[in-house]
Amino acid sequence: MTILRKADSFVGVTAAGRSEPGSEPGTPTRTSTRTPTGQRGASASAPAPASETDPFTRATHLRARIEYHDRRYHQLDDPEISDADYDALTRELRLIEASFPEADDDSSPTRSVGAPAAAQFSAVEHLQPMMSLDNVFGWEELQQWDGRNRKIMGVDAAFRYVVELKIDGLAMSIVYRDGEYTRSATRGDGRVGEDVSANVSTIAAVPKRLTTDTPPRLMEVRGEVYMPRQAFVELNDRRTQAGEPRFANPRNSAAGSLRQKDPRVTASRELSFWCYQLGALDGGPAFARHSDTLEFLSECGLPVNPETVVVDSLDAVYERCRHWQEHRHDLPYDIDGIVIKLDDLTHRNELGSTSKAPRWATAYKLPPEERTTLLTDIQVSIGRTGRATPFAVLQPVFVGGSTVAMATLHNQDQVRIKDVRPGDTVIVRKAGDVIPEVLGPVLSLRPADAPEWHFPEDCPVCGQRLERPENESDHRCRNIACPAQAFARIVHFGSRGAMDIEGLGEKSAGLFIEQGLLNDVGDVYTLAQRADELRALDRYGETSIANLLAAIEGSKSRPLGNLLVGLNIRHVGSTMGQVLARAFSSLDALAAASADDIAAVEGVGSTIAQSVAAWFADEDNRELIERLRSAGVNFVGPAAPANPQTLVGVSIVVTGTLAGFTREGAEEAITSRGGKCPSSVSKKTTAVVVGEEPGASKLNKAIELGIPVLDEAAFVLLLETGL
Repeated sequence: MTILRKADSFVGVTAAGRSEPGSEPGTPTRTSTRTPTGQRGASASAPAPASETDPFTRATHLRARIEYHDRRYHQLDDPEISDADYDALTRELRLIEASFPEADDDSSPTRSVGAPAAAQFSAVEHLQPMMSLDNVFGWEELQQWDGRNRKIMGVDAAFRYVVELKIDGLAMSIVYRDGEYTRSATRGDGRVGEDVSANVSTIAAVPKRLTTDTPPRLMEVRGEVYMPRQAFVELNDRRTQAGEPRFANPRNSAAGSLRQKDPRVTASRELSFWCYQLGALDGGPAFARHSDTLEFLSECGLPVNPETVVVDSLDAVYERCRHWQEHRHDLPYDIDGIVIKLDDLTHRNELGSTSKAPRWATAYKLPPEERTTLLTDIQVSIGRTGRATPFAVLQPVFVGGSTVAMATLHNQDQVRIKDVRPGDTVIVRKAGDVIPEVLGPVLSLRPADAPEWHFPEDCPVCGQRLERPENESDHRCRNIACPAQAFARIVHFGSRGAMDIEGLGEKSAGLFIEQGLLNDVGDVYTLAQRADELRALDRYGETSIANLLAAIEGSKSRPLGNLLVGLNIRHVGSTMGQVLARAFSSLDALAAASADDIAAVEGVGSTIAQSVAAWFADEDNRELIERLRSAGVNFVGPAAPANPQTLVGVSIVVTGTLAGFTREGAEEAITSRGGKCPSSVSKKTTAVVVGEEPGASKLNKAIELGIPVLDEAAFVLLLETGL
């Protein structure tokens, strides 16, 4: 087993460790006098104190010294000065910036504790998609993941694995341009996230500028913002003393802290950051291995988790997973799994990704925590599609990091199989650390008179008969006017993944339905004409009404894919909504398409196609479409690709210099026509384009595998015709 980075080289210490009362034993203070040895990327010494009396020069020197000491403290765990000395430097810099506004600097380290309020978060399109990870839950599934990769690469492929902790925080994309901190964005839907740049800039572990003399023109890094356990405990103690509700767990409090409108609130929450991936890069060095990129990131001043290791066998991977399963609570922060990545970047390129996740990485999920509690009742909820879902009403219990009072029972068959009954003591698990689930009863504690529970025959909301379609496990309420369905559809329509109408949540939707302001999603766009009725509601003042109406107006320009999600078409989620929007370019074109037309779209199956066609064939839904059209809702999808898609499904490798294309231009010519342009030759390569002074290894590999070799003229013809 090869240790990628020694444990004493990079430790994720946050502002919580500055000798505050209640800090963990062993938390370092700034009184350490250790001398760094062999720490790549660390400055040899602190910037010399400035003797100049000029405030501009003094401020520049102070910023350099504070950033140096932040790096030694937060990233290297090797502070050189005391807390008092550090605070004195910070106070002096703040005084200069306040007295001489011309000497102020937006990137000043003082911003980490006193940034101005931010505007409402805006949408940010990621430079590269932020994909999720597939999960494995044990040795057999880990072997299956590895076996699938070897089936593609060859059973004898020499894999090296990077094993990382899966931090239980919030995924973040951070962009640096010419070494300067520029932007931070949340994952969002993987394509578009929230701009939280001002808030992330307050996190001391995130450097304001990279510590390298030759920074890339552009560098995007991926990582996890998290709240250490001790900071979480102290935050909850402060909230208790202030009479405020306590946060449930560090992950939720970290996410909530990042979404504060005032960055000063974020700064007070003592968040930290681990960097785990290099994203987009322009003007930087070339890399062969993921571990090389982590070394580079740490040399640039970014915090890389010290527990990351490189191993040469799957057995060693599993050994690390078992280790952290036993020692997860020894860490000063929460983890919810172990991430395993292939180290060789060539292997990654050849394996590629599914629509949701890379094949070359997976997350080994740690077993969720389980607790027992009393099941007091079983009830049935009605969702936006009419689905009737039984759920357990529980005596509240703390499990998996949060207090659980309800848990899903899925459907009638699951209730029967588990044989849970009101009055039972049941085992509750946070399935996947997210969804609370009842595993089953503790039969030895069952009351003698506990009756078996039977699924109701009628909808508990509207009273109409529930139906269970043949070959389905779910019961459904077919009454389209069922108040529970209308409520769920309106909430779904305004949700972040659909039309993203801030202020139209469960409480507001319920109140508006109760007051007769809303009956369906089409009524959302009539609220502007009913402002006087909104003013009559106790909860709504002028500011609340203005914000809600502005959010409704803004939703009219949402992309077509979001509208398709919001329309509550069965089987159409965010991914399918984008697929259909790109394929048909307008709502009217999709509405006019037959089920066969829809099924012909790549990635759309017959079940989805029939569901979509049936939705648009419904008279009530067509009437809804016209109401949305009259309201001015966007019905137009993304523009068709500028170039003909002649290379869909084609993989072209380019080697050597071409007369009519730069290297980037050749790649763009391929990808803009739907093709792929990997950096290496494999059995999946369609053709190799050869220019002047080609790489010998790529050319030889193409000849060895019998892959067609094209000159530039043939390449141009290929772009035009796909032949």
